[in-house]
Amino acid sequence: MKRYLSRLWAIVLVMVMSWIGLPGIAAADSLTGTYRDDALTVITVMRQAMNAEKDDPNRAALTTEARQKINDFAARYRRRSSVLKLNSYTTIRTALNSLAGHYSSYPNRPVPDKMKKRLEDEFRQVEIALNRGA
Repeated sequence: MKRYLSRLWAIVLVMVMSWIGLPGIAAADSLTGTYRDDALTVITVMRQAMNAEKDDPNRAALTTEARQKINDFAARYRRRSSVLKLNSYTTIRTALNSLAGHYSSYPNRPVPDKMKKRLEDEFRQVEIALNRGA
C-alpha cells in the first residue's frame, strides 16, 4: 500500500509541475519568440551598448546585456528555416557577429567610430526590411 501511495504522489507532483510550469525554465532567454520584436529589441540594446561612453558607469552592464541578447537571439533563430532566408536576418547576423567579435577581442575598449557607422547602416537596413516584412 505504501508503494502505491508513493507512486500516486509522484504522479500527482509531475502533473502539477507540468500544469504550473517551472519559473525560469520556460523563459530561459530574455526574448519573446516573435522574430520582429526580438530583432528590434536586440538592435536597441546593441545601440545602447555601442554608444555608451568610455567613462559611463553602466557601460559594463550594457555590454553584458548586449552580449546576452546576442547569444539569446542567435540561439533562438539560427535553426528556424522560416527566418533564415530573410534579408533582415542575414543583415542582423552580420551586425551581431561584428559586435560580438569586438566584445570578445577588445572587452575593455569602446566600439570604434568606423564600426559604429557600419553597424548603424546595418541596423537601418534591418529596420527597413522588418517594416517591409522581410
